[in-house]
Amino acid sequence: MIAPLVVYGFRYNRTHMTLRVPIQRLSTFADVPQYATDGAAGLDLPAAIEKPLTLAAGSFALVPCGFAMALPAGFEGQVRPRSGLASKHGVTVLNAPGTIDSDYRGEVKVLLINHGGDHFTITPGMRIAQLVICPVTRVVMEETKELSETARAGGGFGHTGH
Repeated sequence: MIAPLVVYGFRYNRTHMTLRVPIQRLSTFADVPQYATDGAAGLDLPAAIEKPLTLAAGSFALVPCGFAMALPAGFEGQVRPRSGLASKHGVTVLNAPGTIDSDYRGEVKVLLINHGGDHFTITPGMRIAQLVICPVTRVVMEETKELSETARAGGGFGHTGH
């Protein structure tokens, strides 16, 4: 067996990198986010609500997850839709992907919208979104008089015919 490599607090093995993220429960209704499978990229975010919440067709709501976290500098959390809720019910994350910055320490919440034609009920503990933790690259914008040329040039929306 090959021993995992530990670099700067990250633990690497053959399949993935492990990053420890401290979380604090803020509600008795909160569940700790979990990966549904070994290959899942996102942690499922459960709704930390006391009673069911119904989203009428076309409406949106900010749903609490009941925890705060301390992402390390150089990382962000991306709140993404769950494909099953979107494909079966038309329910998705309104500001997808929502970004959680490393210096944010407030409660994690999900802005859900019901694009479906029927009411949708969120139940306590229901997995409503997923959280993917990603590295972030900081850039320095350098103003210039000209940009390098490309075949696409200034072609924008619909330019490629799709």
